[in-house]
Amino acid sequence: MTGMDEVESVVIGAGVVGLAAARALGLEGREVVIVEAGATIGGETSSRNNEVIHAGFLYPYGTLKSRLCRVGRDALYAYCAARGIAHRTVGKLVIATDETESTVLDALAASAWENGVADVEPLDGTAAGRMEPALRCKAALYSPSTGIIDVHQLMLSLLGDAQAAGAALALHARVVAARTHRGRIVLRIGTDEGSGYEIACRRLVNAAGLGANAIARMLHHGALAIPPLYGAKGNFFALRGSAPFRRLIVPVAKTLEQGGAFTLDLSGRGKFGPDVEWVERIDYAVDPRRAPFFVAAIRRYYPDIVPEALSPDYAGIRPRNQGEGAPPTDWLILGPNEHSVPGVVHLLGIDTPGLTSCLALGDHVARLLWQDEKG
Repeated sequence: MTGMDEVESVVIGAGVVGLAAARALGLEGREVVIVEAGATIGGETSSRNNEVIHAGFLYPYGTLKSRLCRVGRDALYAYCAARGIAHRTVGKLVIATDETESTVLDALAASAWENGVADVEPLDGTAAGRMEPALRCKAALYSPSTGIIDVHQLMLSLLGDAQAAGAALALHARVVAARTHRGRIVLRIGTDEGSGYEIACRRLVNAAGLGANAIARMLHHGALAIPPLYGAKGNFFALRGSAPFRRLIVPVAKTLEQGGAFTLDLSGRGKFGPDVEWVERIDYAVDPRRAPFFVAAIRRYYPDIVPEALSPDYAGIRPRNQGEGAPPTDWLILGPNEHSVPGVVHLLGIDTPGLTSCLALGDHVARLLWQDEKG
């Protein structure tokens, strides 16, 4: 390995999860290099979501999502308060627009109890309407601990913590090959100029988001079952004028999948989305022809929506381990116990609530590597 740079730890991906993992490793005293294919941190999934801090009751009990979301929520609120990161607890109403959807709320209420999210309150349609006069629904669950956050401020703070602990960041650094050699993981890095270099490490965190599945395949060469990547594009439409709601409004079932969710940003601007559009390539353009589907979904609970007030805003692509028609699955985190390469953790299909759980995910990765080190 003569002439090759070698470091203790490499984190692939400078999204919110990769940065949190780099921070956690750096705070343990590890030498860390973050390699990011893009021109900036968080340029893909992390900067293209709805910036919501989830309460932790939307995910089945016992899953990684449920285990890490509530812990991550509390850690994230505390971190934001300590670092002055812009955020606000605005609350959320998860709503049913008909009797069939009301059964979904019953299941979510049970999930809240199982997951220890004790502040979720069931409401009938009248009570929900008193909270939000523009809202029309059959029933709702009120989650007062749901919030919103400035993701860019969060990522800059996580990066600052990692760099203060000695971490280095390499942008325009795309992993094009990976292999093992004499107890080390060797990465081939390609640059935008067409040149490249190799770097070796003893610990690798693959938090590459949309590229994580491909990198895992590079390293294991068929020795580990890696699912295909499925891209669930989420489009957002901005709402012109005053926001009709003070809280987040989240429908369920098809109303949600067609873009009916209402969210706010920290400036008070309202938007609807994301919907679910299955895609096979990265394309962040929002097709204006999707607007009628949004309007139809929104009208189920907000009949006063004016179609002309909606305009295409932005889109993100959520990495999923299952495709269209399949039930949602848990995150797939493959640590040293799941494969034969010591010191490697792959984070695959880290979609919602990855933002909320980022600090907990970072600590979880550090624990997996520590346990591997201790044997």
